[in-house]
Amino acid sequence: MPTHAMYPGSFDPITNGHVDVIERAAAMFDRVTVVVAVNTQKVPLFSESERLDLARRSLAHLPNVEVDTFHGLTVDYARTRGITTIIRGVRAISDFEYEFQMALMNRKLEPSVTTIFMMPHERYTFLNSSIVRELARFGVALDEFVPPPVAEALREKLTPSDG
Repeated sequence: MPTHAMYPGSFDPITNGHVDVIERAAAMFDRVTVVVAVNTQKVPLFSESERLDLARRSLAHLPNVEVDTFHGLTVDYARTRGITTIIRGVRAISDFEYEFQMALMNRKLEPSVTTIFMMPHERYTFLNSSIVRELARFGVALDEFVPPPVAEALREKLTPSDG
């Protein structure tokens, strides 16, 4: 039976840490759907369509990975698509505490869905989208932190601060 996992996130923008987790998930599962989620508690730098495009371009080298979007509960998306595994990246204890609570709630809402926690490579444990956006605002070279399409999009969207 083919296996299908999903990796949800806001991906504002997608980073090399995200890509690392997705590449490893793609090696473990027949199919991986990266779900660009809308977080109502965040004001994104990139629009939903921009985040979809950047994720698709950054993951084009992975033939068994698709990128989609969803408005609603992650577990509802999994249920409607027949996905039984949710991948969550964790970098630190603080990530784990939040993700653990979400995993337990998802299991309560849909017992057939399992959450798997994956750590990115240690060279990315400090990396998150907020840090990348801040570095971009100050004109820092981003090549080692994000895929090339993301670095280009950040350069176009954010100009270095004068002060």
